[in-house]
Amino acid sequence: MGVIGRRRFLRLTALAAASGVSGLALAARARMPVKGRVVLVGGGFAGSACALQLRRLDASIDVSLIDPLESYVTCPMSNEVLTGLRDLASITVSRAGVRRAGIRLVRDRVAAIDVSARTVRLEGGHTLPFDRLVVAPGIRFLWNKPEGYDAAAAQSMPHAWQAGDQTQRLAAQLRAMDDGGVVAISVPSGLMRCPPAPYERASLIAHYLARHKPRSKVLILDSNNHFPRQDVFTGAWQSLYPGLIEWIASTQDGAVMRVDTASMTLYTANDAYRVAVANVIPPQAPGQIAADAGLASDHGWCPIVARTFESQLIANVHVIGDACIADAMPKSASAAVSQAKQCASAIVALLGGHEVPDPTFDSVCYSMLAPDSALSIPGRFAVQDERIAALELPAASTAVNSGAQQARDAQRWYRRIRAESFAG
Repeated sequence: MGVIGRRRFLRLTALAAASGVSGLALAARARMPVKGRVVLVGGGFAGSACALQLRRLDASIDVSLIDPLESYVTCPMSNEVLTGLRDLASITVSRAGVRRAGIRLVRDRVAAIDVSARTVRLEGGHTLPFDRLVVAPGIRFLWNKPEGYDAAAAQSMPHAWQAGDQTQRLAAQLRAMDDGGVVAISVPSGLMRCPPAPYERASLIAHYLARHKPRSKVLILDSNNHFPRQDVFTGAWQSLYPGLIEWIASTQDGAVMRVDTASMTLYTANDAYRVAVANVIPPQAPGQIAADAGLASDHGWCPIVARTFESQLIANVHVIGDACIADAMPKSASAAVSQAKQCASAIVALLGGHEVPDPTFDSVCYSMLAPDSALSIPGRFAVQDERIAALELPAASTAVNSGAQQARDAQRWYRRIRAESFAG
């Protein structure tokens, strides 16, 4: 069969069927000198951005990205979809740019990771070897927290915390609700994806209600006693939506303990709230593959070495994005992309036997307060004493950054991070 051998050719041909790359192209790639093989699990912002950065930094590295979906629906800007400010297609990203960059895209799910053999076994039966593995699985939900809230309950009380069908389901409920109904948002305690997003959601739902169902209101039942930039959010609510949003903190009995989908009732320790629409956001943990592979610690998230994002628990495996413990960094798309770039730089250095560069990280969280107003929360971070610490920002950066300019910046940021992460 020649240089690569019959078995190798047949395996490459089988992978080609999953990846959309011709068998001959993969065979040709196999003949090229390869510095190392990097396999990435999860094609969201973190995984895709890391794969693209690896290709930019060193084209001799063989890069495979495993994700079962042909397209990706972004959580950023999904709250605009809920309230009719944009449609779902506008936040749906093709993976064509990832393929064009020379990355092998394997449409499958991971069945198991064999750390000792350095292989990833796919549900379709194929196996991918790796020198370095990057796990970017995003989040999973901890069902039955609150009691009664499971995957079936999410059909009646959508979480819409993973964009797509759930986004459309919650949007349809808002449209169908009678004027005068209450929209409840239940916010969990603990680490979660995009901590300001529930309050952005409340803002945009209030904007929708003010124009279409003015006798309705938004009720935030919160398991926390404070939230990011609470002063700016509440000031905007008082100015833009007086009387439309009520926030109940945990100390005021705001934590939802149990739900009943049949009666659309949310129960706290001492009260019951029967509502027209219930948006229940459950507590979160890393994607299941991270837990199954032994990458998560006892408290649920994945500890990493700050400089390289290599797992503290398993060698040669890196964890980036929402799943990892990144200390001061928030769980957000911009933070995930910043982590992805440093992880790629570290992998290139490690495969080449070079010193890993000192990292600095950036993030910015935009929260829409109204179609023409937004809040930005910037951050800059560095590794100090083996942890990721927040750096002090200039006074101008930490001032209250909200308004029409921030709304325009938010839209530009979204276009830029999509292009940066998905090459399209």
